[in-house]
Amino acid sequence: MTVDAILFFIVAAGAVASAVLMITGQNPVKSVLFLIVNFFCLAVLYLILHAQFIAIIQILVYAGAIMVLFLFVIMLLNLGTEEKHVDALNMKRSVAVILSCIVLFLILIAIGLPAAGTGGLPASALVNGTVETIGRDLFRQYLLPFEITSLLLLGAMVGVIVLAKKHFE
Repeated sequence: MTVDAILFFIVAAGAVASAVLMITGQNPVKSVLFLIVNFFCLAVLYLILHAQFIAIIQILVYAGAIMVLFLFVIMLLNLGTEEKHVDALNMKRSVAVILSCIVLFLILIAIGLPAAGTGGLPASALVNGTVETIGRDLFRQYLLPFEITSLLLLGAMVGVIVLAKKHFE
């Protein structure tokens, strides 16, 4: 096994473990924190696949901005103090265990099957995920839509400021 394969299995196990802990957690704040760990594991998997731009965006957008928003909403709503419904939870848990066993069985079957035509990544795949190629395509092929989007976002920001200023006065 290569170093990439060993690293992949370690990070994939971390992603699966954090996803399971996120779903089975009783505390919503801890579930959000496990989701952040899952997002970091996904970013490392993107790095293994040589998609550096997607890995950085995964960390900045999902693990950074969106998860902070989730944490603030959960803390503001006090979701950690709700009553637990034991009867419905036991039924859901048993169904989840059965479905998880079925999925694990299917994954083990898929791992045991020989893969058809698996080779290394093509040379174009190693280059397509870099920031350089995405930036080159963005500013050569998609320059006009990029600039139109920036003007729309600028107009939306000005509109929000005008609406908020009227609301506070």
